[in-house]
Amino acid sequence: MPLNIVFMGTPDFSVPVLDAIMAAGHRVIAVYSQPPRPAGRGLAEVKSPVQRRAEELGLPVKTPKSFKADADRAEFAALNADAAVVVAYGLLLPVAVLDAPKLGCFNVHASKLPRWRGAAPIQRAIMAGDAITAVNIMRMDAGLDTGPVCLGRDVPIPSDMTAGELHDKLSQAGAELMVDALTALEAGTLKAEPQPSEGATYAKKIDKRETHIDFSQSAQTVVDHIRGLSPYPGAWFEANLGGKPERIKVLRASVSSLQGAPGTLLDDAMTIACGEGAIRIDQLQRAGKQPMAASDFLRGVRLAPGNSLVGG
Repeated sequence: MPLNIVFMGTPDFSVPVLDAIMAAGHRVIAVYSQPPRPAGRGLAEVKSPVQRRAEELGLPVKTPKSFKADADRAEFAALNADAAVVVAYGLLLPVAVLDAPKLGCFNVHASKLPRWRGAAPIQRAIMAGDAITAVNIMRMDAGLDTGPVCLGRDVPIPSDMTAGELHDKLSQAGAELMVDALTALEAGTLKAEPQPSEGATYAKKIDKRETHIDFSQSAQTVVDHIRGLSPYPGAWFEANLGGKPERIKVLRASVSSLQGAPGTLLDDAMTIACGEGAIRIDQLQRAGKQPMAASDFLRGVRLAPGNSLVGG
């Protein structure tokens, strides 16, 4: 028989998992998502991608600010769910919630656990230069991404892949793997293995202060930093354009063998020196503009080789 599922998620990453569960024939009896947040110039409240998709599907949506109130915990328990599926929900679940579904709570986590537990596993894997990651289905416990792993799938990270591209790949893989996990759960054959005790790392949330490009680092480190923050929030430097500094986001770059003083523009192809080697910028974005090729950017501005771009 199909399972009665409570789905808990918030961002775009979660939506394919919700769709896959529905397509597999399971009954989603409720969807939990973080409350609408003010956004844009008018600060109008905007519903999360999961809430919007759930409403399109005609599913009931609940948006508690937390589960601290007894009433919210009781309401969750009263759903009498077989299982909860949690995908980037963004709220910590107390033990009372974790224990409520008959068969447990299951999380899609976008890393090769125990590496990169925490809020930003996709970005941190790329920023660290990892060549491989994974998507894991984990039976949740009271710890932070410490529960036993039920299923996993390794996912390679090509040297030119951005966080946005890896995000989409892991989201789809997680959707497929969660359906497999629920099929096994329904059949009573789903197993869970404790995570290894060694190799745990923490993927802390991206801080805006990290987004400034430090050209004193090696070219490879700078490129990995750029890839890990592309397209959002975006790694950036400042350039003097039209007599005033302007913040430039770098979306794609590659390593160059050229050398020079860190932060110096070395040629007319947007190659910038680093502490070791240099990077060549392939795609960037000016404030308030659409992403563009570096060659198009250079046709519209004057940046002569030798200029320092260390500002910010």
